[in-house]
Amino acid sequence: MNNLTFAAPCILGLEGICANDLRFNGIDSATAENGRVIFTGDYYTMAKANIVSRYCERILIVLADFYATDFEELFDNVAKIEWESFLSETDAFPVQGRSLDSKLRSVSDCQKIIKKAVVKRLSSKYKLDWFEESGAVHQIRFLIMSDRVRIMLDTSGEGLHKRGYRADSNDAPIKETLAAAMVDLARVRPNHFVVDPMCGSGTLLIEAAMKALKIAPGLNRSFVSETWSQVPADAFSKAREEARSIINRDCTFKAIGYDIDENALAVARSNAEKAGVADRIAFIKRDIRDFEFDNDYETVICNPPYGERLLDIDEAEELYRVMGEKFRRERGKYYTVITPDDDFEKVFGRRADKRRKLYNGTLKCQVYMYFK
Repeated sequence: MNNLTFAAPCILGLEGICANDLRFNGIDSATAENGRVIFTGDYYTMAKANIVSRYCERILIVLADFYATDFEELFDNVAKIEWESFLSETDAFPVQGRSLDSKLRSVSDCQKIIKKAVVKRLSSKYKLDWFEESGAVHQIRFLIMSDRVRIMLDTSGEGLHKRGYRADSNDAPIKETLAAAMVDLARVRPNHFVVDPMCGSGTLLIEAAMKALKIAPGLNRSFVSETWSQVPADAFSKAREEARSIINRDCTFKAIGYDIDENALAVARSNAEKAGVADRIAFIKRDIRDFEFDNDYETVICNPPYGERLLDIDEAEELYRVMGEKFRRERGKYYTVITPDDDFEKVFGRRADKRRKLYNGTLKCQVYMYFK
């Protein structure tokens, strides 16, 4: 199908970065909206978006967008969708979703009504009274917000933040999509030397290396829509071939991760190996209090422990004071730090050159950037 509309939900605050990333990868129709990016294309576009997007959480096919204030309206509008274009007689089609500030408040009732409407449509097309749902899974997702209903199909399966390299992690890993966004905000380039002085399981540095080497984040994982009979057999193979063709292993990117936890460092090394960037990153045991610069030009990116995560507030702010002493204002040194602590700049010792509000899960954070 050549005229599909897609929605790619993302972390709040990353909409513009997500849209720019998709456009950079040739999906020119990408447009940022609140909490998501919208674009159009065919099944190859769908495959490509799943494989190359660094910041989107998943890729959804938008099937319908309408208003409904009662179950009859919901049923009738869902039954109008051409489900036979997306579902075969044996495909599974579970339903899940959310309802916010709407008259249709019961999510479980909405699930049942949507399921019945799909069955009615398919029954009339396939002349069947019962569907065994033993085939490929087509997850139906709905979002009802202020009585506006969006019906979608999930093409990704597991969230796109799951790249496939992080089977193991430390106690409080940063989400891969958020880590990639920090790398973007830190302006990491293929010739950079990047340092994370509190690297944990290595996610920030691995995402930096993958971006520098132009390794598509979804290159080594699978997606649920690969099993769909409706998707051309070569859609994903062509998208992967294109992604592999632009990998740049000739760049000079290097990185170092420091941590005081040997177990975390072992996990980080394993993750980097799985991601195919182990030759670009060294992981070394070192306390932040012993931090020193090794190069004239360094890009420092970190997600320090904070009150809601591992350390209490006093311990976290003592860490910020140490960071302020070690992260000197000096030519060739650039710093990007994420934290929910509104007093970070005060404790760190100087105001950021730029700030960006982002969410780490449900936790509102600020990314503080020092470029001068």
